[in-house]
Amino acid sequence: MVQKTIIDLEKLNTLNSEGCAACHQKFTLGEPVVLACGAWEGGPKWIHENEAVFDRRTSSYVERRCYDSQIHATD
Repeated sequence: MVQKTIIDLEKLNTLNSEGCAACHQKFTLGEPVVLACGAWEGGPKWIHENEAVFDRRTSSYVERRCYDSQIHATD
């Protein structure tokens, strides 16, 4: 499964109806995005790469705020 990509015109047209699930901003052409899990309902969604953290334990991307809350919950 592809977890990281660059926004092309097709993805731009598809994803900008909702925007980034993490920061709610629109995507721009050529921007790096990752498929990440987060605190939203449903499965993984495409979000801006800078809004995600790669979790080596699960080999997947997690939305930054969700990842931080998981780390602090285990302290």
